[in-house]
Amino acid sequence: MISKADIKHIRSLRRKKFRDQHQLFIVEGHKMLNAAITHRPELIKVIYTTSPEAFEAASDHEIISISSKTMDQISSLRSPQSVITICKKPRPRAVNAPLILALDTIQDPGNMGTILRLAAWFGIDDIVASEGCADIYNPKVVQASMGAIFTINTVVHELNNYLAEINQPIFGAVLEGENIYKQDLPTSGVILMGNEGNGINEALLPLISHPISIPKIGVGESLNVAMATGIVLSEFRRATLED
Repeated sequence: MISKADIKHIRSLRRKKFRDQHQLFIVEGHKMLNAAITHRPELIKVIYTTSPEAFEAASDHEIISISSKTMDQISSLRSPQSVITICKKPRPRAVNAPLILALDTIQDPGNMGTILRLAAWFGIDDIVASEGCADIYNPKVVQASMGAIFTINTVVHELNNYLAEINQPIFGAVLEGENIYKQDLPTSGVILMGNEGNGINEALLPLISHPISIPKIGVGESLNVAMATGIVLSEFRRATLED
């Protein structure tokens, strides 16, 4: 059974104000629950499901059976899945990976989640996000991350101060940068990606030591920031594999 107060509480976690207040966030679906069990089982607080018999792997956690009607009430998806997990927000770790991804005002939740997914694929352990970025615990970001939310350490930081103090090369993706395919890319440093419409904030441009760009070979106005991030990360990791 689940009370009206519980339903109200779960629905409130769609908003950043209440996620911050309760230090909780929502994940939906089997794959997301399995990612939590695999990578961060200690973050799982409670599991709500319409088919509790399907979750033997989660038997160490509290599992509450609910009806399909209740699932419709608490899910943020148009087509609700059979399980919603309430997770505790992890405490960010210190940023100390050799290669760091910095994000300046990535506002679209889908882009933010996809970038997390790309970072996980290319072995990026740390992301530094500006305060203007979409909240990584936004349900849309969480879903788009496809479980990467449980493997990436994301720290929210004022980028101007962070980049000014870091003692590493800073590679900024800008239109007038050097052709990334012709660069001798290192295995350590900071990769800076900018806002969907405006690119990297002008105040951050002087801090970029290595401006890079993805050359346009065909036609088109621009690349989606998530697509661009995937290309840039791929090129950096190519250098790693060739060492």
